[in-house]
Amino acid sequence: MPRKAFLLRIDDKLLAALQRWADDDLRSLNGQLEYLLRQALQKRGTKLPDAQPDDRAEEAGT
Repeated sequence: MPRKAFLLRIDDKLLAALQRWADDDLRSLNGQLEYLLRQALQKRGTKLPDAQPDDRAEEAGT
């Protein structure tokens, strides 16, 4: 699955909190955001394609 870059405008305090959470989970900030978005979509019942091997590595913090 190709990745696409996009601009995200976000409050500084929220970004800092997300970065701390990502650090705690041993993920990159990008990996943490993808993980959270996937969780939210799954909770909503949206069918997602399986993560690619490099996606799973980033979600696992490697």
